[in-house]
Amino acid sequence: MSEASSPTTLSLSSEELKALVARVRQEVSESDARLIETLAENYQWFTSVLAQKNTSLGRLRRMLFGAPTEKSERVLGNAAKPSSNTKAKKGHGRRAARDYPGARVVKVPHENLQAGDPCPACPKGRLSLKAPRMILRIQAQPILAATRYEMEKFRCNLCGKIFGAQAPEEAGTTKYDRSVATMLVVLRYGIGLPNYRLEKLQHDLGVPLAASTQWELSARCAGDIGPLYRCLLHHAAQAELLYNDDTTMRVLSLRDRSGDPTGRSGTFTTGVVAQVQGRRIALFFTGTQHAGENLNQLLQKRLAGLPPPMQMCDGLSRNQPKEHETLLLNCLIHGRRNFVDVAPHFPDQCAFLLESLRHVYHHDAQAREKHLNAAQRLKFHQTHSAPVMHRLKEWLDEQIQEKKCEPNSGLGGAVQYMLKRWVALTRFLEIHGAPLDNNICERMLKRAILHRKNSMFYNTQKGADVGDLFMSLIHTCRFSGVDPFHYLNALQDHAPQLESDTDRWLPWNYLDTLRSLDPR
Repeated sequence: MSEASSPTTLSLSSEELKALVARVRQEVSESDARLIETLAENYQWFTSVLAQKNTSLGRLRRMLFGAPTEKSERVLGNAAKPSSNTKAKKGHGRRAARDYPGARVVKVPHENLQAGDPCPACPKGRLSLKAPRMILRIQAQPILAATRYEMEKFRCNLCGKIFGAQAPEEAGTTKYDRSVATMLVVLRYGIGLPNYRLEKLQHDLGVPLAASTQWELSARCAGDIGPLYRCLLHHAAQAELLYNDDTTMRVLSLRDRSGDPTGRSGTFTTGVVAQVQGRRIALFFTGTQHAGENLNQLLQKRLAGLPPPMQMCDGLSRNQPKEHETLLLNCLIHGRRNFVDVAPHFPDQCAFLLESLRHVYHHDAQAREKHLNAAQRLKFHQTHSAPVMHRLKEWLDEQIQEKKCEPNSGLGGAVQYMLKRWVALTRFLEIHGAPLDNNICERMLKRAILHRKNSMFYNTQKGADVGDLFMSLIHTCRFSGVDPFHYLNALQDHAPQLESDTDRWLPWNYLDTLRSLDPR
């Protein structure tokens, strides 16, 4: 093909793609056929995205490679002016010994002295106990270690009877300690380490553990602590504020959807962050439903008589529940991102909006620094942010009414997005506790995205359900400042009590429950 010629554009329907893959499977190996199928699907997605009128190069680049940063300084270059000249104090980058709460503590007494003893340096002084000097030593160990117990056996050479040593108590009654399942789910659903990689690592370290065995242990653990997940769903349904969003996910057993009455072909993972009485609960739902449909199912568990919750999401209609009322809030960052995409082509216009929102976020940061409560924060925003947003609204109206931008251009689309959702975008000026954006939910969804990047897919809906359960519990632990490994171990140890007394084993109160059971 010459440099001047353009490539031929192909158009494949879903049926044609399936037929192509079927023919390819007859000629090549299954792994090569799967690779060709993935390439064809990616090509279909790429061409469909390019065909959309609102796709810019900036948006396509973010879809493919992610957005490293959307700070105004990077988007606008020299046009951006920092709101403050203060710089964060640089540190040395080292952590103090007290910053390792999971470290085993060994108390080392003085060889000769105790509190109250006379001072060895002067005859009159008495010694008092001070804060200890700390030394931290970190050693490596395999993720999963094994101990082999070899019990002696004796056999009588006359009667043939066998006499064997008793197994020590620490050998337990099962091959796998309950901590193995806990570590497996924390590694896979907490940090995204897929089972097949751990299988290779453990083989190299001399303690092999097959990926299939890892799944069996994880699924068994999920069955033991299932009541806790259902309890989280109930509490989340009573929330005052709900954040929700979704991301694509692949479940192999759901790929054949030819009989689906909705005509929907995609599968998704929905993330929901529920704010209940000052606490945050993380929930994940994977399947064929969109974020709004999953939120609708969650709100079916809401107690009668409670007012509609606030709901923070982006402007997509599929994020809203159809059967339950919510007080809709829209994300300022999503509105801002449309201007970030077109900033290289409309730098002056975009600079005004980005600088306006910079001031709003600066005011919100000041409210956090001053530890203002919800009512004080609302008043602070009404005093300082309301004039900024009023000027921004006037500017947006001018762009359309005075025809300062082409409605069908990228800038025109960004302006109309903001105007269409202005009421939902500015609820933080009217309602106590209304957030500015949906960032907390988007950050949480990175857990599911990390799992998708490393493990690529779930095999069945059951596998997806197990992943949702563990991701929900692990991320709720992070919101509560709780060690998920210790928490999941405690749930397994007290699994018989979860069904009858579930509320006592929630992440924010399980330590009190453990102390009440064993005061030591």
